[in-house]
Amino acid sequence: MRFIAAASIVFFTFGTLFPTEVLQAQTSHSQEDVQNQTSGEAHQTSGHDQESGEEEFVANKFIMEHIKDSHEWHILTKKDGTHVSVYLPVILYSRHSGFHVFSSKKLAHGHTHRGFRMGQGQAEGKNLEGKIVEVDQNGELVEEGLPLDFSITKNVFMMMLSVVILLWVFLSLAKSYKRTGISEPRGLQGFLEPVVVFVEEDIAIPNIGEEKYQRYMPYLLTIFFFILLNNLMGLIPFFPFGANVTGNIAVTMTLAVFTFLITTFSGNKGYWRHIFNTPGVPVWLAPIMIPVEIIGMFTKPFALMIRLFANITAGHIIVLSLISMIFIFKSIFMSVPSLVMVIFMLCIELLVAFLQAYIFTLLSALFIGLAMPEHHHE
Repeated sequence: MRFIAAASIVFFTFGTLFPTEVLQAQTSHSQEDVQNQTSGEAHQTSGHDQESGEEEFVANKFIMEHIKDSHEWHILTKKDGTHVSVYLPVILYSRHSGFHVFSSKKLAHGHTHRGFRMGQGQAEGKNLEGKIVEVDQNGELVEEGLPLDFSITKNVFMMMLSVVILLWVFLSLAKSYKRTGISEPRGLQGFLEPVVVFVEEDIAIPNIGEEKYQRYMPYLLTIFFFILLNNLMGLIPFFPFGANVTGNIAVTMTLAVFTFLITTFSGNKGYWRHIFNTPGVPVWLAPIMIPVEIIGMFTKPFALMIRLFANITAGHIIVLSLISMIFIFKSIFMSVPSLVMVIFMLCIELLVAFLQAYIFTLLSALFIGLAMPEHHHE
């Protein structure tokens, strides 16, 4: 069990390099409503319907704000327009002024702090929405580009939380095994031990082989529980859970890169011979087959990345879309069928949470096993 905790530290180091500073406050929303009498349309900054005076609900904006990463954790909005949010630490490096550490509260609602503000729209072909940009005294973007952002965002915070949970659980189980030895599992140990045995006997051994599978068990168990835990926490709709970690393509890309590197460096002579001198293929086809095989090396981790990202993100979008139906139709009678469908989708998402962790681990073990073809010919 201890190797699971040790391997989990890898994800912690990729998640953040700085301690978390979580601040909770209530801030007043800007009440500046600019009326455009000639167009008769609601201004984008006010977000209100001018005829009824009610805030206009935009479904796609609501959905995207919930599934994308953010520098603050919005809890709720009161009737008077004030927001209750958890503001996460901003950590930036600028070529002009060096490192900066401050609360994201300083940048809330369009404020500028130390020459930084939240970007909007596009500039010079770059999408600046939700990103921190550096501006000069006149409010113009600095030409050198975006500052390096090491901030503790929602996704980073929840990854850190998942790593802490994994370390606590498996270090505790390791101490229990060390103290009592092999005995009848009880409590949490009774739930996790069959899962570990399942990953070992049904994923690692059949795909990698009995001789070398133990070398890769720390990685396989780490990605399985890391993906599973973040999938489950992403379904909990309140702080400090609910972040769309495994629906972030940067996270799934990092996991896929780990699989790619382990597969590549585990490849033996038979693996590389199959790529550069495929058995049974005529020599004159080598200029075609070699590029195809090399491309295949990269399409495998790419498929891992897209599969996990797309399935988790799609599930969140469907659930949020069903909730949005209540506000789109503006009818309380729509809430009953909408909530029934939401509960049904959450049950499916619960299944998907386990299924995607299993599929990613299974394919990773399969790719590693294919890099050692002699195991399949014994």
